[in-house]
Amino acid sequence: MPKRILIFSLTYFPFVGGAEVAIKEIIERIDLEKYSFDLITLRFDRALPRTEQRGNLTIHRIGFTAEHPSMTDLGREPLVLNKYFFPFTAFWKALTMHRRKPYDAVWVMLANYAGFGALFFKWVYPNVPMLLSLQEGDPIDHIKHRVRFVYPVFKDIFRKSDAVQAISSHLADFARSMGFEGKSVVVPNGVSTAVFGRQYDVAELAALRADLKIPAKATVLITTSRLVRKNAVDDVIRALPKLPDAYFVVLGTGPDEWSLKLLAQELKVAERVLFVGHVGHEHVPRYLKMADVFIRPSLSEGMGNSFIEAMAAGIPVIATPVGGIVDFLFDPEMNSDKEPTGIFCAVRDPESIVSKVKRLTSDGAVRERIVANAARLSHEQYNWDSLARRMEKEVFAKLFK
Repeated sequence: MPKRILIFSLTYFPFVGGAEVAIKEIIERIDLEKYSFDLITLRFDRALPRTEQRGNLTIHRIGFTAEHPSMTDLGREPLVLNKYFFPFTAFWKALTMHRRKPYDAVWVMLANYAGFGALFFKWVYPNVPMLLSLQEGDPIDHIKHRVRFVYPVFKDIFRKSDAVQAISSHLADFARSMGFEGKSVVVPNGVSTAVFGRQYDVAELAALRADLKIPAKATVLITTSRLVRKNAVDDVIRALPKLPDAYFVVLGTGPDEWSLKLLAQELKVAERVLFVGHVGHEHVPRYLKMADVFIRPSLSEGMGNSFIEAMAAGIPVIATPVGGIVDFLFDPEMNSDKEPTGIFCAVRDPESIVSKVKRLTSDGAVRERIVANAARLSHEQYNWDSLARRMEKEVFAKLFK
């Protein structure tokens, strides 16, 4: 009889980030005879079924809905209210489902609103083990400030967890600082190397550039980012006046989109900053393959799946040495004892971005070395097959001992 695990996740497909991709990729590779999964998440789109079966995962969707909402709509009323109600509605849904057919464990994705719902369940059923997965990308101080009015309850999410899986050593340290007394297991997020390592026809990539009105000889910088302050997309825009041959392709949406567009206009680079908007995860590799450099000069990162995806796609990465990025990105100057997998720029420093972009585009030997090492790293250490095996052996198996 497979162990029944109930997952709390604020969002799930088709509304995805790194955490949601991780759930899907891991569950698809877990032994069906050992584990079965139910997931409680927000529905948002009334076209989505309230209950859906995908392999050994049963999805239960709750909350306010709208007709085919965009990613921007999720941040507006009434849909934005969903996250505030989720701890209570998810808790009640979990109680109902558990009483009907008991669960062997609870798995909560992120210590956010979903974490509170799982904690409430843990208070009622303390003998049901709880696994907390940490994927937070916001600065720790920002997270603590956001929950300042319920901080003791927030800390209880960590204290009541029976196991913690973190995607970086940075987040494992965070769990310990919040009162988790066990040993966190660091299992990073992965990448579908077959998807992101796919080769595209040169003509197809040239056509994509043409569709975006990018000159054939231009240097293409790209980012896949939520348009929020911590991803510092504005720093790349501020660097563009000193990179006259560069175009900046931005995949993603967020509350800072309008201010970023205004900044591009003020700096007279608006025609070279291309806001593509939300792009389905399956279409991202084509855009990456078209570009010359991936860049996200983050102020903080839990890990950053987008960096690993760019590495697997075979384009060099420029990032900042913050959070979980330092677990996998090694700079030829800052990490001289390791094979380089990317280039570090300074935090909040457009001049540094200019310098690093020029280095990658002018030094072919360094670029080729970085691309080869990064692709090998992504395939060997960040493929979902091996990471799912680690989750099963190092996390799930121990949870039930």
